Amino acid sequence: MNIFLIEDDDIYAEFVRKALTRNSSYQVTRFATAEDAYQKIQSELPEVFIIDYKLPGMSGIDLYEKIKSRLKDETKVIMLSSLDDGNMVLSFIQKGVRDYVIKDENVIDSLTAILEGKEDDYYLFN
Repeated sequence: MNIFLIEDDDIYAEFVRKALTRNSSYQVTRFATAEDAYQKIQSELPEVFIIDYKLPGMSGIDLYEKIKSRLKDETKVIMLSSLDDGNMVLSFIQKGVRDYVIKDENVIDSLTAILEGKEDDYYLFN
């Protein structure tokens, strides 16, 4: 599974990348900015996007808005945020983002559940 991780925090991005690539079927490519990811998206679309909401420059939701018309129905888009804000989550859902994960101690379990298609079985909002 080809995954694009768009996360500006180097340490956090490496933590997520290492944790996910323990599963040998996950190939994670990391981008530090939405702009860098957007450039790559012009030539390649992954099966999964994990996008930090708060990025320098273009925000994660702005990136999603720019690319959503090109996404396949089966493409997973997971929005990451350190904020547990119900109104923000509602705005993501209204824009078409189905999966939202809070950057907490359960982030890897939450991401893995979504990647494995078990998000309905997993309590994502702790």
